[in-house]
Amino acid sequence: MTASRAKHNRRGADRGHTGDQHADGADLHGVTRKLRCAVYTRKSSEEGLEMAFNSLDAQREACEAYIASQRGEGWVLVPDRYDDGGVSGATLDRPALKRLLADVEAGRIDIVVVYKVDRLSRSLLGFHKLIEMFERRKTTFVSITQSFNTTDAMGRMHLNIMLTFAQYEREATGERIRDKVAASRKKGIFMGGWAPLGYVVRDRKLIIQPADADRVRAIFQRFVQLKSATLLARELVLAGATNRYGHLLDKGVLYRLLNNRVYIGEAVHKGVSYAGEHQAIIDRKLWDQVHAILKQSPRKRAANTRAQTPALLKGLLFGPDGSAMSPTHTRKKGRLYRYYISQSVMKRGTEACPIKRVPSAEIVRIVIDQIRSLLQTPEIMVQTWRAARKTDKGLTESEVRVALLEFEPLWNELFPAEQARIVELLVERVDLQAGGIDLRLRVEGLTSLCSELRGACPRQEAA
Repeated sequence: MTASRAKHNRRGADRGHTGDQHADGADLHGVTRKLRCAVYTRKSSEEGLEMAFNSLDAQREACEAYIASQRGEGWVLVPDRYDDGGVSGATLDRPALKRLLADVEAGRIDIVVVYKVDRLSRSLLGFHKLIEMFERRKTTFVSITQSFNTTDAMGRMHLNIMLTFAQYEREATGERIRDKVAASRKKGIFMGGWAPLGYVVRDRKLIIQPADADRVRAIFQRFVQLKSATLLARELVLAGATNRYGHLLDKGVLYRLLNNRVYIGEAVHKGVSYAGEHQAIIDRKLWDQVHAILKQSPRKRAANTRAQTPALLKGLLFGPDGSAMSPTHTRKKGRLYRYYISQSVMKRGTEACPIKRVPSAEIVRIVIDQIRSLLQTPEIMVQTWRAARKTDKGLTESEVRVALLEFEPLWNELFPAEQARIVELLVERVDLQAGGIDLRLRVEGLTSLCSELRGACPRQEAA
């Protein structure tokens, strides 16, 4: 044998079906070539996979025995395992199958061996894609319990008939399952899935979990008070509130919770509600209150919330002449404008005070920025610490400093009513001058704020 001939035959041995090789693994010179065989196994459900010897093992053992019986034809088992447990045959998006197809494309597999055709695919279209790929890569497909040959027209027809029945069986099974689920839901029976917050599953039934049920009621009641999912979600996220699966109760999760009819004792199937077997957590009156609010457009609810937002500086802001400045508002072209106006101007006219009125947003921003700056000054921190030590002897200056520094990131997360409460707690008086403001803080308010911040904002958590 010449060197070039030997090189050609080595390539044939590596590829399995190339060169002068016949389909049975022997080339024209009578030398049997190795045919690399990969065993693919699949099971639709995860039930029983934890057993020492499961369905995947049984499929693989039968396929390995068949490959061993074909050793005389050059069949050799590759060491890699391609096992998909708990994956449907209706899709080709399976981890082990993807690895198998990658190895086929790379030319590392000559024969794909399965126990039954439907282990590889239950979809007729999906199977055709696989067969086309196998033929393109000169890879043979073998089912050890269903004898057929895909190299001729009769074998392909046989395969297509079998796949048609496999797909029919899958679709018929799916219809039976859907009909069973629909009938059970109409009777109010829980058919599995994630249990909503406030319930646990026992003996395939939803049972109320008292602690979480109280949380759900509190959320519904709080929404009626705030009339805003945005503000309520902000409260809940700030408090670190989660559902029973650890997901933060953000706006999306909150909306799903508020619209879940399970809480009023109903079972829902495809948008239709039926009386459920389980007990309700939310009474019908509270449910109707919540959904009367939700029926309003978000824009209208937001406008109502803004209209009800308390004036942060009411009773605290005074003009240059010492008279109080009162909050008021006006509308122009549908937009709401808030401002503070001097009582002197309201009583005696525009000449009674040099500062007639100021925009609410601007003066509030200036005051809040001033509060933030003051809370971070060493003088205020020491003053607060000394005042707080009168009731808490063990309090350290470092603890006070850390607590007051928490105010900066916390402020923007508070809802308006809580912001107004804190401003009233901290601020004694704001005197508005032509060149700026004179801000006086309450020492006792600083100690109260420090105590709340050290306690992780209990008012927020109570919500």
